[in-house]
Amino acid sequence: MSAEATEPTQPQPQSPSSPSPSPYDPESRGLRLVAVLLVLTVVSGLIDAVSYLGLGHVFTANMTGNVVVLGFAAAGAPGFSVPHTLVSLSSFVVGAVAGGRVAGRLGGGSRRRWARVTLAVEAVFLGASSAVAFAAPDATATVYTLIAATAFAMGLRNATVRRLGVPDLTTTVLTMTLTGLAADSRAAGGTGRHSPRRSASVVAMAVGALLGAWLVVHHGLGIPLLVAAVVVAVLAVCTSGRE
Repeated sequence: MSAEATEPTQPQPQSPSSPSPSPYDPESRGLRLVAVLLVLTVVSGLIDAVSYLGLGHVFTANMTGNVVVLGFAAAGAPGFSVPHTLVSLSSFVVGAVAGGRVAGRLGGGSRRRWARVTLAVEAVFLGASSAVAFAAPDATATVYTLIAATAFAMGLRNATVRRLGVPDLTTTVLTMTLTGLAADSRAAGGTGRHSPRRSASVVAMAVGALLGAWLVVHHGLGIPLLVAAVVVAVLAVCTSGRE
């Protein structure tokens, strides 16, 4: 037997172009952002059902509708309130400013940590709103407190969602989603590539509004706010940083 046959084979070094095994990515741990944002869209429908039906015909998540409502109120239309609407708009803007500051501080690092921190803060504000609704459901101050707290939470979230930049999932505004769904559809000569995500967003908002309206009508304001707080708190625990 030759020496070549008995000599052990030496391991060959990997070429520089050989792919090395990638380490485990902690950003992928948890529920992906697309699913999280769809659930948050359900929560937005629920929150606007609470605010519009239970807080004097004002929106605290959908600011497009709120600007229109402000016009109605300023014109003296019955059932609308300028003070309520202004509190909602100003609280939303303050929340968005806070969300921008958080994005500036945390947005350059882990998306997972950033999203979880923001959702945790939102859950705290919604939970506090639920506690106030249970403690003093008929007080005048309760209406303003709930408007301010929920609008702040929605502003904070909207600023975060905007910076996360997941296409077609704003969680609160559906005008451009519906426009894209129709304009990019096969009927309009498009590919319809994003239709499932856009359609899911519309359905999610409708489901949230339906659930919120049913809870408000049958159980008051505390229960739907508590449901929203619990859902967002769960998302704060299990959200990943991946789309």
